[in-house]
Amino acid sequence: MRDTAGRVKGAVLGGTGAVTLLWAAQVRPSARLDALFATGAHLTGLLAGYGVLVMLFLMARVPAVEHGVGADRLARWHAAGGRPVLLLCAAHGLLALLGYAVHHGVDVLSAGRELLGYPALAAASAGAVLLAAVGVASARAVRRRISHETWRGIHLTVYLAAALGFVHQLAGPDLAPVAWLWAFAHTVVAVLLLWYRAVVPVRQALRHGLRVAEVRAEGPGVVSVVVYGAHLAELRAEPGQFLRWRFLQRRLWHTALPFSLSAPVRDDTLRITVKALGGHTRRIRRLRPGTRVVATGPFGALTAARRTRPKVLLIAGGVGITPLRALFETLPGGPGDLTLLYRAGAAEHLVLRTELEAIAAERRAGLHYLLGPSDAAYDPLAPQALRALVPDLAEHDVYLCGPPGMAGATTAALLRAGVPAGRIHSECFSF
Repeated sequence: MRDTAGRVKGAVLGGTGAVTLLWAAQVRPSARLDALFATGAHLTGLLAGYGVLVMLFLMARVPAVEHGVGADRLARWHAAGGRPVLLLCAAHGLLALLGYAVHHGVDVLSAGRELLGYPALAAASAGAVLLAAVGVASARAVRRRISHETWRGIHLTVYLAAALGFVHQLAGPDLAPVAWLWAFAHTVVAVLLLWYRAVVPVRQALRHGLRVAEVRAEGPGVVSVVVYGAHLAELRAEPGQFLRWRFLQRRLWHTALPFSLSAPVRDDTLRITVKALGGHTRRIRRLRPGTRVVATGPFGALTAARRTRPKVLLIAGGVGITPLRALFETLPGGPGDLTLLYRAGAAEHLVLRTELEAIAAERRAGLHYLLGPSDAAYDPLAPQALRALVPDLAEHDVYLCGPPGMAGATTAALLRAGVPAGRIHSECFSF
């Protein structure tokens, strides 16, 4: 996984360097103010166009990349890259506007009106507005106040924004020496997006014919959905992985969300366990048996392949128990090799408890419930508490899944307790 992540980072940085060299090869040194503005506009424009291309690639759901890097890490890279890309777009537009105004001796407003008279520049401006809208919707303060469905709908306009920006890029002089290469790179990313986000889901839906078999309550606001289909072994879905699920029922069909398998694939059935966290997840409780399902994947790197030590500690927070429950059942190991710590606010919030206790008894594995409010004075996931529960903690691989805040604090505690960073394996999602 680290090798794949390093290669992706290296490729992105290498591309950034290549784009910068392309700009440098075309620079004509000049002390004139309009030339300085134009030079800055060229550099920021090239980097902005490249940045948008990278953002799209990170979210193309290419299996080799998602399995090697981890979908949650790719999502974090995508989110972290959004702000600099928006800043580059804004800087490009401002510098180009100022350069035009100085060169033609007009005021900024007049320059803006004249520039919008060029179709390619008008398209780029519209694309920039769409990107800005996505950026505003993704800001933490705004994101908390809108539904996932609304956020996703706004986010989909990124594709239109990228297309409008691409028209402008090819129309300008900056890419003349390598226009064919730039077009090829965009074509490759467009094909990857179309293939893995549209063609593959449809193909899998036709091949496997997934339908809801059963919806059963597991606890307050938590249900398990059992889905049946054909040829499910072909999915090669491993315990710890997730799929993106789209239920073809009114008010659910338009959104696909990631849910982990909460049990191994058996007898052509899949099972997910979902907690009601928003409008979409609440509606899942009312799914009817027979409802058609489109599931894309599997994705995720929280699998047995990441294991490096004989002993394994699993730490779950809340509904993060779902992928770890599947791993608890299937990870190879003898008596005493597996330990599961399950953090929850109270006993009634424990999910799949009966199954976990049956697995622990059958495998003679450790199982500890860490109950209590998150703001209690005693932290059961503090370094000293972890070492008390698992004396040889530093000799374990640790699989961690839970809410982002809990996962971050627990990772820090594990590091302080002596667990090497390379043995801490985690994935977490929030939506």
